Amino acid sequence: MPLIIAGERSGVGKTTLTLALLSSLSRKSSRVQSFKVGPDYIDPMFHQRVTGRPCRNLDPVLTSENYVQECFNLHLQAVDYALIEGVMGLFDGATGADDFASTAHLARLLQLPVLLVLDCSRLSRSVAAIAHGYRSFDARINLAGVLLNRVGSDRHLELLQDALEPLQLPIMGVLPRQEHITIPDRHLGLVPTAEIPQLDELIDRLAHLGDRCFAWEQLLPLLSPNYRLDHVGIISHHKNVSASPCPCVPASGVSHLPPRIAVARDRAFSFYYQDNLDILQQLGAELVFWSPLTDKTLPEGVQGLYFGGGFPEVFAQQLAANTSLLETLRRTIIQGMPTYAECGGLMYLCEQIIDFQNQSWSMVGILPTTTVMGGRLTLGYRQATALQESPLLPVGTQVWGHEFHRSQLTVMPEQPLLEIRGYQQSQATLEGWRLHQLHASYVHLHWGSRPEIPARFLQQCMTHLK
Repeated sequence: MPLIIAGERSGVGKTTLTLALLSSLSRKSSRVQSFKVGPDYIDPMFHQRVTGRPCRNLDPVLTSENYVQECFNLHLQAVDYALIEGVMGLFDGATGADDFASTAHLARLLQLPVLLVLDCSRLSRSVAAIAHGYRSFDARINLAGVLLNRVGSDRHLELLQDALEPLQLPIMGVLPRQEHITIPDRHLGLVPTAEIPQLDELIDRLAHLGDRCFAWEQLLPLLSPNYRLDHVGIISHHKNVSASPCPCVPASGVSHLPPRIAVARDRAFSFYYQDNLDILQQLGAELVFWSPLTDKTLPEGVQGLYFGGGFPEVFAQQLAANTSLLETLRRTIIQGMPTYAECGGLMYLCEQIIDFQNQSWSMVGILPTTTVMGGRLTLGYRQATALQESPLLPVGTQVWGHEFHRSQLTVMPEQPLLEIRGYQQSQATLEGWRLHQLHASYVHLHWGSRPEIPARFLQQCMTHLK
């Protein structure tokens, strides 16, 4: 059965080790499927670049436990190996009160063994206490072994092995300190793959590292997807699984005439859950990908606009220079084309972006406010309730989403679109814009268990076409 790569905490090297495993596996087979626990866009970009397959996010808050199980089981079809990268520390969930949405929660939900990554850079004998604690903390977790990261020398390794021997816990990999393998990062995590010119060389080094540092004879059987959840409803649901790329979407779409949706996707706008794109297509949409950085006009014949998140602040100067497109977008949205913009997309539709260097750049100007970049990180799950009708949500609809940004708006809407609350929090704030046929918010949504949301958006697009 597939494995989950978990960390004792954030920063222990989960992503580097996962990429080394995936890079090496991809040399053995072209059919390697990866998954990522939690609301993450950038790590999955690296997974996909290595495997050639979209990485699937598994998040029971943004979707549901049932959707996580179905999505996981669905994408094990016709692959040779599968691997899940965890989030934060093994037992770190959406709140400190329990471990819901943690890597441990997913391990229990999917009945999968865990490989625990241990940062050994400042450890010797104490490594055994850490491993023992993680193994015994929750008896429902099957800790299949450990990966020793940042091992300093042969003598250091001997000390670690001697300490772990009484636990009879398999050491599945030993990785030395790697000064020359560094994935660059910035204010929201890793730098996306499209911005790393030497990425192929980095992946090649990761593959070589994986080839020589993991116990493949022990690992390969554990990475085989010859596994199905023992839930009758799920198994019966997937008897004809090839008919639908997304588990919660009906087989028939919203229209025989597919609406064309222009999806902004380039270095500035790259934060999309693959499931969202799949669901739009399964519902009958034709997706047309285009670049606000380089395209001078919109794609022809589109009936809707979708702006995902990303880093418009990094490319603000280039976005601002594309003045003909800015004017076209402003006019198109004012004329009522249904538009969905989240986080980076919202920022792009403001009057200006003031970047980290305090330089101001003109944007589309539909939203009468300015985005100001800053050091404060806004992060967390959000329960959002629609206060107005929008192209995506009827009034009163509740959805779960996620915020992750370092910017604030200078002016808030007089009539906010959403009332939002943090996970298991009672205090509410107001956020989001509804102008013309535009739904704009900082909240990222995953539509996996709520296909009625994109279905409503596509219906609005078809109405606009008429």
